[in-house]
Amino acid sequence: MKPVEHRLRRELQVLRHHLTTSAGLALLGAGLVVGQAGLLAGLLADGFAGHGPRTTGLAALGTVLALRALLAWARGALAQRTAAEAKRVLRDRLAERLRRTGPRRLAARRHGETATLFTRGLDALDPYLTGYLPTMAATAVVPLVVVGWLWWTDWSSALIVVITLPLIPVFGALVGMHTARRTARQWRLLARLGGHFLDVVAGLPTLRAFGREHHQTGVVREMADAHRRATMRTLRVAFLSSLVLETVATLSVALVAVPVGLRLLADDLDLRTALVVLFLAPEAYLPLRAAAAAFHDSAEGITVAERVFAVLDEEEPAVAGTSAVLPGPVPAAVGRGPCPVTVPVPHPDARTARLRLDGVTVHHPDRAAPALDAVSLTVHPGEHLALVGPSGAGKSTLLALLLGFVTPGAGRVLVDGTDLAALDPEAWLAQVAWVPQRPHLFATTVADNIRLGRPDATDADVRAAARAACADGFVEALPRGYATPLGEHGAGLSAGQRQRIALARAFLKDAPVLLLDEPTAHLDPESEAAVTRATVDLMRGRTAIVVAHRTSLLPYTDRTVTVRAGVLAADGLVPA
Repeated sequence: MKPVEHRLRRELQVLRHHLTTSAGLALLGAGLVVGQAGLLAGLLADGFAGHGPRTTGLAALGTVLALRALLAWARGALAQRTAAEAKRVLRDRLAERLRRTGPRRLAARRHGETATLFTRGLDALDPYLTGYLPTMAATAVVPLVVVGWLWWTDWSSALIVVITLPLIPVFGALVGMHTARRTARQWRLLARLGGHFLDVVAGLPTLRAFGREHHQTGVVREMADAHRRATMRTLRVAFLSSLVLETVATLSVALVAVPVGLRLLADDLDLRTALVVLFLAPEAYLPLRAAAAAFHDSAEGITVAERVFAVLDEEEPAVAGTSAVLPGPVPAAVGRGPCPVTVPVPHPDARTARLRLDGVTVHHPDRAAPALDAVSLTVHPGEHLALVGPSGAGKSTLLALLLGFVTPGAGRVLVDGTDLAALDPEAWLAQVAWVPQRPHLFATTVADNIRLGRPDATDADVRAAARAACADGFVEALPRGYATPLGEHGAGLSAGQRQRIALARAFLKDAPVLLLDEPTAHLDPESEAAVTRATVDLMRGRTAIVVAHRTSLLPYTDRTVTVRAGVLAADGLVPA
């Protein structure tokens, strides 16, 4: 058994219950199989002896068949419920893991691969959960019951079954190792295909603008062909293994049937016993054959589970938490012992809080040089600070620090003297409004996009925020006004309009700390003037940090700091 299977059963309680229940149902099913074989053999033996079929025997056989059918339905229903619950738990854990992943690291993922893992990937666990696990429970129970009954009925036939029975798992394991490698490659190709296709669709306008859409069509076709070839190779191995296992099982049953037939002709065995042996011998091999077939069906699911646990186990730098941790012994009022102790930290009021970066250093995994190098900076309550400098200097990283999206490798981010890492991130972000350079608008109505930071806002509040952000004019001109649905990423609006929707969000949230990441970038002069007016109104009465490439907002700031190569190069009234 692979380590990932052990982990699935260890961490998903529903699977442990499923295995226990499946084993119990398999034991009951084995008893019904033995009973069916005995009843059917008795009826046939009586028929050959010239006795008519007994009504009680037929009724008993019918009852056993009905019970087996009911048992098969119960096993299937239980397996489906277990699969649904297990996939729900894994999806929830994945979603929670991604939610706790920093936005920068999350953006570095291929979204198509993540989407494939959440949908098609986890659905591939169905054959493992509904087929392989119940069958494995049956393999631990049914052969023992059948062989035990055979031994009591005819020990020589049981001995042949005991000797040949291990051949099926041996051959199954030999072929299964090869299948697992093929299936892992097939899944990697599928994930790569899904990720690349989503990226191509998202970037199709750019590809068409540069005349490269036909090239990407060829790339997608080649990747799809590679996945098709890998799938067919995996299927060939699966069919080959089925042939091998069916051949071994057939020969094993023949080794039992031939001596039974010879002994029956020599009158060394009665007909009823011979029939019982012939009916039960295939049942001893059936669970192992079914397990081998189910293994091939479930191999992709095991590969997906490995990928799921790889995502869950990815190391993530420590993020802002809900409390401070004090190591070592503590006073009696807090607790005793060497274990870390959680101490609640009072949350500062951002309206009067002083923000400070104290010797902060940040390293990004894909860059050798630090994004910020021993940076110290203080922002006073109500101050308007502008950050200027070349692209890649570290300005956006500085904002990400204050948002809690990035954790410093050295130094601290302080809010009124309290380390940001010790604060509840949700409580802190509730006091911060962020307007990024390229705001994300969701595929919902304009009103719901504005209402993002304050879901309980009324329609009147939404309209007031849009009016403050100079967005009411173009919103009311839309076909359905504020109820107009937008496409993903705000499709249907210009860059300036999307920026004003983001400012309206910030107006509606009315947070005391405002972080603006180049709000006037990529705008035409008319849109820039409108966004500048709205931004100046938004900054009034708030602590504001503005990343600016253009100079339109600089006259409205109290202080300008230049950032170069992760270092604060100047701190004065004008940019250096």
